[in-house]
Amino acid sequence: MTTHDSSAPRLLDQVRNRIRRKHYSIRTEQAYIHWVKAFVRFHAMKHPAELGASEIESFLTSLAVERHVSSSTQNQALSGLLFLYREVLEIELPWLADIERSKRPKHLPVVLTQDEVIAVLRQLDGTTALILKLAYGTGMRIMEVVRLRVKDVEFARAEILIREGKGCRDRVTMLPTSLMLPLREHLVRVRSLHDRDCKEGLGEVFLPFALARKYPRAARDWGWQYVFPSNKLSNDPRSGRTGRHHADPQNLQRRMRRAVQVAGINKPATPHTLRHSFATHLLQSGYDIRTIQELFGHKDVQTTMIYTHVLNCGGRGVSSPLDKL
Repeated sequence: MTTHDSSAPRLLDQVRNRIRRKHYSIRTEQAYIHWVKAFVRFHAMKHPAELGASEIESFLTSLAVERHVSSSTQNQALSGLLFLYREVLEIELPWLADIERSKRPKHLPVVLTQDEVIAVLRQLDGTTALILKLAYGTGMRIMEVVRLRVKDVEFARAEILIREGKGCRDRVTMLPTSLMLPLREHLVRVRSLHDRDCKEGLGEVFLPFALARKYPRAARDWGWQYVFPSNKLSNDPRSGRTGRHHADPQNLQRRMRRAVQVAGINKPATPHTLRHSFATHLLQSGYDIRTIQELFGHKDVQTTMIYTHVLNCGGRGVSSPLDKL
């Protein structure tokens, strides 16, 4: 059985260090740390180097049977444990490849009609309305919207550069003409807030990778600031520095949920539903699937093809014989 060095850094510190060397997001770091902790506690605080395939499988089974977690949550836990064994403990055992991932049920995405989108957006105002209009008008994921930097908004070209989207891929999407003036006015207010922070000795924003070391002054540069900063100052969980993070996506989730209820729409719509609606409405307008694939940043066109199914009326576009009687 594999042993571990008691003089080595703590296990969780090793996991964090490895995640940061590979430039994974803070959310991935938090999720993997959570599952490593849960795994160790489940097995009475034994070191993972002393455990194996049967212990991982029993842990995943417990998640499904006792905690009733979804297949995506179960797969996230497995990903965290595989990262632990392969990247941190550097244990490449045959059973790692044999553990099956839980099959995710295939559901058609929830899509709002254009009238429903209008009804929802009418219930919103201020920055929340601007963010969600941008999500619908560009097809961006909600995290991509709140992480947007000032330098990546091109008014002259009417486009937005999305940095390190899902799969760490950059892509370009359109900037809706109707949002140009509201967005410019919003940035004037954000600039004023940033200038005030700088005068108070603050104004630094989180920079990806090693840019903070390479360009020490970049953290205060206007171009690197978030387009949608938080109303509150907070401490960066990695550097510990006080700054202004981006807007909280959970607040947007709550406000969207409330807007859907007030609009009287009986669909489980979330901010991500606006992305699905964007693709569906483009298809309805006659745009081809490859164009939407590029706008979405999908690696495989088959991922984008799901929206062609959403477009079908009735059962795969077939008219019922009852309607011909």
